[in-house]
Amino acid sequence: MIPRIAIIDQNTLEATGLKSIISDMVPMADVSTFSSLEALLQEEESSDGTVQFFHFFVSSQVLIAHADFFLARQKQTIVLTSQPIAGRQFEHFHTLNTSQLEHDLLKSILTLFQHAHGNQQQRPHAPHFTENTESVLSPREAEVLSLVVRGFINKEIADRLCISLPTVISHRKNICDKLHLRSVSSLTIYAVTHGLVSAEEI
Repeated sequence: MIPRIAIIDQNTLEATGLKSIISDMVPMADVSTFSSLEALLQEEESSDGTVQFFHFFVSSQVLIAHADFFLARQKQTIVLTSQPIAGRQFEHFHTLNTSQLEHDLLKSILTLFQHAHGNQQQRPHAPHFTENTESVLSPREAEVLSLVVRGFINKEIADRLCISLPTVISHRKNICDKLHLRSVSSLTIYAVTHGLVSAEEI
């Protein structure tokens, strides 16, 4: 079954940017954006009255206006906010600060997925991949990738692994070619979701 994720936010730019990040992170997911809960219900409600989504990313305004709907789905709901929020209506929900820089926003989303809403032992909400990382990357390439996404520059990677600078550059090119990824953000998503680094390390 393809996981379905809903983003409910009147801010079209914010919703589109978040959709792009989540789609990169969970490429097998079906990510939809809606300007309101009413728009989602009108389009998506099934004949038996249920709404089939794996996660809801919702603006704080939408949450306040439809608290009962999201309280019944609090484990699936992540509240989007541009500043810290407090109040009893938010205490049961995970929040995501959308005013962060892209790297920090990516890290926050990865942390939510990786820890499966606070449970580090079981990760039912984390993205699942069928490919074996070891069969795609060599052990040395996996080491290089983990250092790249942790912020080390080529010379630092060479020094840490006791290899030459041209060798690091060659490994980076091979990693990008094998994974068909070019941006550090995409490489970061791959490394975290494949267990090469934890979200806290990036």
